[in-house]
Amino acid sequence: MPHVPVASHTQTHVIPKQPPSGRRTGKPAWYAPAAVLGDVAGAAVPVYLFFALADSPYAAAYATAAAAAWLLVRGARDRYCERRLGERDNIVPALQDWLVLVGLLAVVRAATGEESPFLLALAALVPCAPTSAGVQTLIHRHLVTRRRGGRAVRRALLIGEADAVDGLVSHLARRTDHEVVVVGVCPVGDEDPQALAPVAARLDRQAPPRMSADSAPVLEAARRLDVDVVLVVPGPYMAGTRLRRLSWALHGEERPLVVVPGLTEVAGRRVGVSSVAGLTMLNVAPPLRRGLATLLKSVTDRLGAALLIVLLAPVFAVVALAVRLDSPGPVVHRQTRIGRGGVPFTMAKFRTMVADAERLRHQLAGTNEQDGRMFKIRRDPRITRVGRVLRRYSLDELPQLFNVVQGHMSLVGPRPPLPAEVAGYDEVELRRLAVKPGLTGLWQVSGRSDLSWDETIALDLRYVDNWSPSVDLGVLVRTVRAVIAGTGAY
Repeated sequence: MPHVPVASHTQTHVIPKQPPSGRRTGKPAWYAPAAVLGDVAGAAVPVYLFFALADSPYAAAYATAAAAAWLLVRGARDRYCERRLGERDNIVPALQDWLVLVGLLAVVRAATGEESPFLLALAALVPCAPTSAGVQTLIHRHLVTRRRGGRAVRRALLIGEADAVDGLVSHLARRTDHEVVVVGVCPVGDEDPQALAPVAARLDRQAPPRMSADSAPVLEAARRLDVDVVLVVPGPYMAGTRLRRLSWALHGEERPLVVVPGLTEVAGRRVGVSSVAGLTMLNVAPPLRRGLATLLKSVTDRLGAALLIVLLAPVFAVVALAVRLDSPGPVVHRQTRIGRGGVPFTMAKFRTMVADAERLRHQLAGTNEQDGRMFKIRRDPRITRVGRVLRRYSLDELPQLFNVVQGHMSLVGPRPPLPAEVAGYDEVELRRLAVKPGLTGLWQVSGRSDLSWDETIALDLRYVDNWSPSVDLGVLVRTVRAVIAGTGAY
């Protein structure tokens, strides 16, 4: 199937032409069967093996019941519908489904009087969630690859003023893992957009007296380009009654209309739609800052950090000995950092640099490789031999568990900044200090020191604005993978 490349300022996305049969190429048909088979295997095989090894005569029956229940839970939560398959590779949905499964089977167990060993049954169900998440990850990666090649996408016609059109096309073109590709634009007014997507039609700024003056060119462009969806960026010349009438025409041909309000980095759970006096309103809930969820986070942070300190005590001892033998100086490096609300605290970490690293930093100021407030050098001469290993696997951060126990830090949060960095923050960057800094965070699982300053700030603000317990859980799971890979750590 031929493809037409569409360039952007940052990447190239590919617009697929309509297949000769006239049918749209969507997600591969094997996604749903693969997800179902993965869930069946993830539930039935471990349950059967666990009970067979325990010499239970009902191993096959238990395996069948577990697989059926797991499919029921996953299906009831729409995990197999086409719009969800491959859209995310997060383990959090699988863990949520697993908790529902355990609750469901507990009810069935109580109702039927089934007397299999409880701990054995619970252990047998543990592989369900990681297996399902693993299959979804493979599907997600396959889908991203297809989308980068211009397949499994939705062709979109974009309507709006020239500046708004340029902004949205540029934003969509920065990433190629989503489903929307703009194949044509309809600018409102006489200005020409800079977007490389072709101008398919043009609308007057003033609302026309007849509906067809708007709907006719838009419908003609939508048919000619064979679009799947029409995007509208509302503005002073395209809103209210005019937008409503355009929706009538599009819906008459079963073409969906999507209004793009311009909000960025706002989690879907914070957004709701309401109607007041016939007006459709978009409600954006404030970020979670208090209540049971934040109390749970605080308790979990401190208990989790204390438990990790106990479990990792041998690692602490080995690392401390290695630091002591490698170079002269203290084992633990203490440094003033800025915490929540701009309050300073003393952060601890295993020393990874020579003892006079702070003095030498001034001599290396001109070699900074970061484009913002942070000071980072890929091959920093101040780092010791042991220090490079500790940094690669984030072992130098372990003493910060004591900061978490003391309440200065959280297990998950933005990177704790230096006072000199905070002194140069603008109003947007200061929002990073609205929550406690973290031992890990979106910055660590997304590239760490390989990220630009703007990318780091964007990730931190996304966390600050959209925090939830499930976000923390997802970051902690991804941290394990990031630490093992060592990507961006120097």
